[in-house]
Amino acid sequence: MAVMKVIEVLANSETSWEDATRKAVKHASKSVKHIKSVFVQSQSAVVHGDDVKEFRVNLKITFEVK
Repeated sequence: MAVMKVIEVLANSETSWEDATRKAVKHASKSVKHIKSVFVQSQSAVVHGDDVKEFRVNLKITFEVK
């Protein structure tokens, strides 16, 4: 039986929600090992004038505790 743990992470990117997700996983993997999945709980964007300046994601990262 595997024991799994979930943490919540916030990340941002000037490029896309996908890039923000990748950045979050890459950063979390520096201290959390055995990441198994990511659930994007919410997405938002910062808008200035008529342009999107920043993409934001709120993620739940699931990893196995060994």
